[in-house]
Amino acid sequence: MNETEHVHQEHWLSSRDRSVITILLIAAFVVILNETALNVALKSVMDDLRVDERTVQWLTTAFMLTMAVVIPITGWLLERITTRFAFILAMSLFTAGTLLCAVAPAFPLVLAGRIVQASGTAIMMPLLMTTIMQLVPPAHRGAMMGTISMVISVAPALGPTLAGFVLQFTSWRGVFGLMVPIGLLMLVIGSLRIVNVNEPMETPLDGLSVPLTMLGFGGLVYGLSLIGDASAPVAELVGVFVVGLGALIAFVWRQLLLAHSERALLDLRAFRHGAFTISVVVMALAMMALFGTVIMLPLLLQQALHLPALTVGLMLLPGGVLMGVLGPIVGRLYDKAGARPLMLPASVVVAVVFWLLSTIQPDTPWWFVVACHMAMSASFAFMFTPLFTIALGSLPKKLYTHGSAIVGTVQQLAGALGTAVFVTVFASQSQAQLAAGVSAEVSLLDGSHLAFLGAGAVWVLAIVATGFLRTPEPSDELPHAH
Repeated sequence: MNETEHVHQEHWLSSRDRSVITILLIAAFVVILNETALNVALKSVMDDLRVDERTVQWLTTAFMLTMAVVIPITGWLLERITTRFAFILAMSLFTAGTLLCAVAPAFPLVLAGRIVQASGTAIMMPLLMTTIMQLVPPAHRGAMMGTISMVISVAPALGPTLAGFVLQFTSWRGVFGLMVPIGLLMLVIGSLRIVNVNEPMETPLDGLSVPLTMLGFGGLVYGLSLIGDASAPVAELVGVFVVGLGALIAFVWRQLLLAHSERALLDLRAFRHGAFTISVVVMALAMMALFGTVIMLPLLLQQALHLPALTVGLMLLPGGVLMGVLGPIVGRLYDKAGARPLMLPASVVVAVVFWLLSTIQPDTPWWFVVACHMAMSASFAFMFTPLFTIALGSLPKKLYTHGSAIVGTVQQLAGALGTAVFVTVFASQSQAQLAAGVSAEVSLLDGSHLAFLGAGAVWVLAIVATGFLRTPEPSDELPHAH
């Protein structure tokens, strides 16, 4: 590389633009860190507020559901408001929700705080992605995507470890209390340093689509959480599923109708592209598996194996960091070898890990769980980058924004479904065993065994679907997720 090229690479972003992206990256790291920090504190919340597993998992499920509802709206929102105002709105919601969680005297208020938090998080991620597409030249987007992928992977991994450390000195409220001053600091810095890089314009929002997404996604996940609950009336269960499915069908019909006039909240014509559809299906199964496992393992390790929160956080750290480190490496391998050589072996490893996790006993050594978690994390690293690249790379340019919104929405919804299904199977099987006179520890382990085996059975679909994926022709208009 000659000196001219080197200077060009050093200055492809102005100091103003570098400042904007750096602030957005740090803010994104903070809000994503928060998404998983609560997982190892759930037992503390259960004991303090006297709620059971099925109730407490709504602190995670409601967070992801809110993300799934708000993310599709952010495309419209970010076109109407300035970059600076979007940042202030996102961090204000996040910080206000965090403060409410920290001081809330009862579970419903903690849940409300999580929903407000999630609203801010849902705005932050699309704001980061949109700003990067606006500021970073196409030739350098790959390098920037590598940085983002590391932030998105490492932050959730550090969350449980940080929370475990905080829980050594204070209650679960300290996990939220720690985030409040950080959120306020980012809010002040962003208000002073972030400049507007977009030009707001008037764009229509379909008033019917938003409530339909809330009823559809919310109804289905709530219905799943009721399965196995002996106290839940059958009529309520059936009614919730009917309303949820009805709302989703109405939402799909509404979007197909609005697509003709280019006014759809989500343009579902992206699903006409086979590679996009298969990628989204595999991604949904992977997110269900990942989020279900991430919430199940802390509950199992703390309640059945009686490990302290900090130990559990440290046990889950290596896998998350490994996933982040592998992100850029997988991106380069994908460019050279394509999707199948990376994804097929990885998908088989995930199935093996589910089987191994279903064999955990009271005397299982800690390193066995760490090794399983690391193997699963590495496998998902080898799957998510190709899936994201294939999904977007198989779409025409005009559907790129809608494709991104669909992928983001499906990720959150699938994560919420995975959490609900895992915890429902875990709790209902544990209760059945407990009622049969089995000890608490053994009943919890039996519940987890069934949950992991069930997940492995469903995962077979992902292995089969992976075999049908093909690498799209490279396009200069789409960044590769390196």
